[in-house]
Amino acid sequence: MESAAARAAVPSAGAPAEDGRTRDRVSSLLLEHGPQTAAELAGRLGISPAAVRRHLDGLVAAGHVAELAKPRSGQSTFGVAAAERQRGRRDTEREAPGGQRGRGRPARRFALTDAGRESFPHAYDDLALTALRFVAEHGGPDAVRAVAEQQLSGLAQRCSTAVESALEEAESGAGEVDRAQVLAVALTAEGYAATASAISSGGQLCQHHCPVAHVAAEFPQLCEAETAVISRLVGTHVQRLATIAHGDGICTTHIPAQLALRAGLRAGNKATPARPVPAGRAAPSGAGASTRTTPSIDRERTPA
Repeated sequence: MESAAARAAVPSAGAPAEDGRTRDRVSSLLLEHGPQTAAELAGRLGISPAAVRRHLDGLVAAGHVAELAKPRSGQSTFGVAAAERQRGRRDTEREAPGGQRGRGRPARRFALTDAGRESFPHAYDDLALTALRFVAEHGGPDAVRAVAEQQLSGLAQRCSTAVESALEEAESGAGEVDRAQVLAVALTAEGYAATASAISSGGQLCQHHCPVAHVAAEFPQLCEAETAVISRLVGTHVQRLATIAHGDGICTTHIPAQLALRAGLRAGNKATPARPVPAGRAAPSGAGASTRTTPSIDRERTPA
């Protein structure tokens, strides 16, 4: 017969969910009350400090919580020095139930990281919509377009650098490179979960996530600016077939066949692939790209 100790050692089916709820409560307490010791958290949660430390270890491993470094010259990490002084506390309490003070080495204190704070609800979309509505009311559509282009300028520069580096490697004999694939990897690093694939009429760049979908649904200038960035990076006019902001499941951009060709040999000669146009510069007419800052975007809805 199974002993009681053995049964207790086996976690119940609801343990993972319960652990998740407790860790959420730990994070909430750190958000509400600032840096705390395991003993302080245990007192507020009504569980043992050992149990709290187990949850803290999990949160630390996930990058949501970090142990504060020992203060130097009266300063703490994570910008909590002012809060600590305001509380009039010193890191001299031992980890004892109820947070009782005593002699010994300073207790370990824990605080939320930026990633931990990001896990809580934010109103960024509402803030962005409010700001763009104000811009649209006072500056018109062109002002909104300028904001969109400015917002995407950093992404354009980083992706341009990635594509440029890949093309230079290809020219140095490192092998062929598919610019759409390179761009997909760069966009994925920016949070777009992008993929690229070849089709009979050229290539497709698909973005499975849009960080600004809710805002772009009201202000299509964001989609237009993003498509213009893709156009500059591949060096030709592209066609946006679908967007998440307009209710499609994926943002899909079509790249014409002649620009979907890989850098390498063409008809026995080494090809010189079109360079991506650096952010902020219009493509030269010889590259086949539109010379407008924001080219017109052909968009077709995919069949339902």
